[in-house]
Amino acid sequence: MSADVSGTESGSESGTESGPEPGPEPGPESRPKPGPGPEPGPESGPEPGPRSGLRRGPRQGSERSQLCPEHFEPLCWFCLSERRPVCATCAGFGGRCHRHRIRRAEEHAEELRVMASAARDLIIQRLSLVRSLCESEEQRLLEQVHGEEERAHQSILTQRAHWVDAVQKLDTLRTNMVDMITHLDDLQLIQREQEIFERAEEAEGILDPQDSEKLSFNEKCAWSPLLTQLWAASVLGSLSGVEEVLIDERTVSPLLHLSEDRRTLTFIAKKSKVCSDEPERFDHWPNALAATAFQTGLHAWIVNVKHSCAYKVGVASDQLPRKGSGNDCRLGHNAFSWVFSRYDQEFCFSHNGYHEPLPLLRCPAQLGMLLDLQAGELVFYEPASGTVLHIHRASFPQVLFPVFAVADQLISIVRGPLATVRLDSPPHHPCSIRRTTCQATVGQNTVVGVW
Repeated sequence: MSADVSGTESGSESGTESGPEPGPEPGPESRPKPGPGPEPGPESGPEPGPRSGLRRGPRQGSERSQLCPEHFEPLCWFCLSERRPVCATCAGFGGRCHRHRIRRAEEHAEELRVMASAARDLIIQRLSLVRSLCESEEQRLLEQVHGEEERAHQSILTQRAHWVDAVQKLDTLRTNMVDMITHLDDLQLIQREQEIFERAEEAEGILDPQDSEKLSFNEKCAWSPLLTQLWAASVLGSLSGVEEVLIDERTVSPLLHLSEDRRTLTFIAKKSKVCSDEPERFDHWPNALAATAFQTGLHAWIVNVKHSCAYKVGVASDQLPRKGSGNDCRLGHNAFSWVFSRYDQEFCFSHNGYHEPLPLLRCPAQLGMLLDLQAGELVFYEPASGTVLHIHRASFPQVLFPVFAVADQLISIVRGPLATVRLDSPPHHPCSIRRTTCQATVGQNTVVGVW
């Protein structure tokens, strides 16, 4: 006869008193009758099979690993609360999983197989879509590059034919002019002065360039936002960590405090009198340069900006002036700096006085920079989502330094491997910034000048 999963009190007591004595299973007459008891949880499924008040002895071979180590019974059930297989005794009345959510082990295994199969199908489907998209983008870009190559080549052939014809015309004009000068006397030359001037003007017109800008290869034909996004994600995924970037304490503005580990810059309202007046130090704007110099290759670093509502991060040349309040020292207002900046809820990319607004949907907690000096690309991205925020392409100088500026609270360089922030992190504190003609109030701090 079959017993209920919950068993009876007498059955439980009998199992406790008998202990794990190996031996034959008692007959039907010796089994305790099922008594009333609480049933398993609502998701326990059908009642477990027969159970015995006596514990079974251990079996030999591979079956030992499929038995409950406590009761030496088959692990026919799965406890959803403890996330492990259990036997009928564990799931029954008085067992450790009594009143837990349980279900048959084979049902749970089948569900896991279905989930694994769905996960594999999803991976294959997404990879197939990405592969198809990459192939389409590759085909489109190659066609554009080939078309631009054909256009430039055709323009060169056209210009070549033009110059061949021009050389022939110039040779004819030269022959005529030499013939006139050689065979005409002075009076005849004076009489034919107008003709000589017209031929000279004709010769000058022949030398004018014809659509010379079309002879250059347009590199923009190879630009692709999709390719850049995938490239940035691939590079960041292949990097074992970010650059070891430390701030050069000799460059730190008196308006900033540098932490002992040389990674955190904190804005202070009043200029520090402790800083020495070194030639490398910014004496007016709250700027600082890193001690790390980049000359070739690919580089990445991350800055934690979640505490600040006024900051600038990017790269700068070693030719960036340090002294004075002019634009030549302001990051993004000269030809020596390329920065991503935030002021209150406004974001932009700045270089040489040009400020390109960036419509961000939320304030990033961290900013990553990816500098490819060989390709001439500076990428600003959000590590949490891998979203590329802005890409700038230029012919950078030979030596670049990471550069920082902060006018509200603090920013810090992230150390170690690529760090990310959870997408469900709480929103950052709101900032209220008041602009005036002579000063900018950021949070509770004030910076002389306009940020």
